[in-house]
Amino acid sequence: MTTPIAESVSLESLIKAQAYGLGFDLAGIASLGPMITHDAFDGWIDRGYAGEMDYLARGAAKRRDSRLPIAGATSAIVVGLNYGGREPSGPIARYARGDDYHDIMTGRLEELHVWLEAEAGRTISGKAYVDTGPILERDLARRAGLGWFGKNTNLINPQLGSFFFIGVLLVEMDLAVDEPFEADRCGSCTRCLDACPTDAFAEPRVLDATKCISYLTIEAKGAIPPEQREEIGGLIYGCDICQDVCPWNVRFSEDLREDAFRPREVFGGDARTIAREILAMDDESFRSNLKGSPVKRAKRRGLARNAATALGNVGTPDDIPTLAAALDDPEPLVSEHAAWALERIRSRITAS
Repeated sequence: MTTPIAESVSLESLIKAQAYGLGFDLAGIASLGPMITHDAFDGWIDRGYAGEMDYLARGAAKRRDSRLPIAGATSAIVVGLNYGGREPSGPIARYARGDDYHDIMTGRLEELHVWLEAEAGRTISGKAYVDTGPILERDLARRAGLGWFGKNTNLINPQLGSFFFIGVLLVEMDLAVDEPFEADRCGSCTRCLDACPTDAFAEPRVLDATKCISYLTIEAKGAIPPEQREEIGGLIYGCDICQDVCPWNVRFSEDLREDAFRPREVFGGDARTIAREILAMDDESFRSNLKGSPVKRAKRRGLARNAATALGNVGTPDDIPTLAAALDDPEPLVSEHAAWALERIRSRITAS
């Protein structure tokens, strides 16, 4: 038996309250339809800034009109989930240190969907999306009032900063929408653009992913170009630099509250410690240590490539045995980066 909706409280308010009850930190509602940023997104792809991410070009028609992915859908419930901007920076980007956010957020959005059907007393067509379909989530989030597009391309919320995930539940239901976030509160600040070690921003709010450390350590499948390896420093998976320096994060980012996002034991320690542990993994230990982790996206070969690169930049003579062993890695990609790293360390020894 369903609980009747209290006449004094709107369904939209109840939806948001339920979203907060499920652990989300932000919630808003937007209407579906033509997306404002679709031309910019298509142009970004045409300029080659997506690199090897060919999947981003698929589903162009659905990206252009958010009513198309789910027949009959007219509204989007958009949520945000904080992943701990107050956590210390490190060689693994904050978002990837714990369990996979796709699974956590999708499960909760599906719970919200079930609740909504029970509250409405009918079946409601809908689907949850968390970085998994042709949906311009940032566009919908701005439309739902959750924030503005920062110059570093992240969505920034004035109370939370940008260290949060975005999830969307498309539903076949007409809902009263929130006011879109129209203001640009970046002002004249360019700290994010200036701090990028690889000069990955072609202009404010335009990221050339092929130069971005997150892309190079996650999405790029082959060798990291030699001219870009040194710029990566001790980073192994992802990069938070352009968020770390943002004044909105410095002031408003929050502590990590979601236990599922707390760092796994394998990611404890500094860059050298983590890199050595990764290079010691075979396929079986990689799978067991990183089961349910977003870091699995890079696969063992990619993560070991990154670990070797990091040691080439921040390693000491104590790391030479680890890299020497990696020369015999079954993946040529790993052995090639290990050889580069050894040469880097030895050149530093010679120069000292």
